[in-house]
Amino acid sequence: MDKLLGWVNDAFDIALGWLSSPAALSQFALLILSYIAARMLTRRFLPVVTRFLTPPETATSQLARLRRFALQFLPLALPVLAFALTAVGETATRQLFGSGEVIAFGKRVFLALAALELVRKVLPDGFLKLMGRYVLLPVAGLYALGLLDDATRQLEAAEINLGNIRFSVLTLIRGAIAGSLLFWLGGWSNRQSTGYLKAQPDLRPATRELAIKASEVAIFGAAFLLLMSIMGIDLTAVAVLGGALGVGIGLGLQQIAANFVSGIILLLEGQTTVGDYVELDGGEKGTIVKMTARACVLETFDGKWIVVPNEHFITTRMVNYSDQGSANRLEAVFSVAYETDINTVPAIVEAAVAALPFVLTEPDGPDCELRGFGESSVDFAVEYWVAGIDDGRNKYGSPVLFAVWNALKEAGIEMPYPRRVVELRTPAA
Repeated sequence: MDKLLGWVNDAFDIALGWLSSPAALSQFALLILSYIAARMLTRRFLPVVTRFLTPPETATSQLARLRRFALQFLPLALPVLAFALTAVGETATRQLFGSGEVIAFGKRVFLALAALELVRKVLPDGFLKLMGRYVLLPVAGLYALGLLDDATRQLEAAEINLGNIRFSVLTLIRGAIAGSLLFWLGGWSNRQSTGYLKAQPDLRPATRELAIKASEVAIFGAAFLLLMSIMGIDLTAVAVLGGALGVGIGLGLQQIAANFVSGIILLLEGQTTVGDYVELDGGEKGTIVKMTARACVLETFDGKWIVVPNEHFITTRMVNYSDQGSANRLEAVFSVAYETDINTVPAIVEAAVAALPFVLTEPDGPDCELRGFGESSVDFAVEYWVAGIDDGRNKYGSPVLFAVWNALKEAGIEMPYPRRVVELRTPAA
């Protein structure tokens, strides 16, 4: 309280000195004139600038996006212009009177008003507005009152000891602010690069995923190193810490490291990628919907997600049924009665299956084969090619069996059921 009262008394004495000084009164007059001139200029030219920067509503070019971005900063025109005019007036005042404390104070006030308009009307809701409200505005207020240097010295003098390591409060605050901004900027950059890479049709899915992961590691790695430099931490210590982490990974995190390396190998080879239907030796099968640094996510036909570590794709046998929509051969098994003229069956069934819209003619059309002679029937199978696999979204097997049934019925060919001959023996009368 004593220190606060001392600051209030000093401010009161400074104000009385300004009010009794002709040089100070002239500076007040220049501040008022600068504000009036800035207001007149913005009122006259701001509509013209707004019309110039406003693009057509349907424009989507890079220049149109830049013009829309510039429009957001027009609320800063008045305080920034007043600040510029005041700076010119400060130069003239110092040349005439040899002093310019009042006009310098006014210049700092205009700069603080510009910061206030930036937070209120320009920064979007979320992290940036939060930082502006609780970091930028207090700093701008202290700067306007001329207390920023004193506050900085006080925070620099206050220290926190962590064993043999000492940090000043100012260093911790600076690190927290810089870290928040750097990692927010890293997240934004990562989202932009991810969107750009996903929009490139010429990149293979595996190459695209690898590029996304590489850009993410590079962005956040650069943010971390820059933060260490801002906080004044020797990067040699980081290298020692990295060596210790390497030993820890080698001893206790072998599976995580193996899965990470396996994920990189999968992305580099490109033999397995998002959208493929795979089956592993362990029985896991489904469509790959996501590939991460540690595991792949398989979606089964019934909507379940199975998380499979990347190492399983490298160290075990894997069957890949699809390669971004490649053709696969399926078959349908059926039987006919022994009374049937089996020489006519292949042509009837092949024509019926070939008429289905999803059956391909390349690499081969439907092929009906005689498989064997059963106890009660002659067994056939028709092989056909489709673009994909028989799954929950593409039920190929059922329509094929319907087509075979209808074609055989129409041709008068019977599908048999099991028959047994029962012999009854009775003694002679």
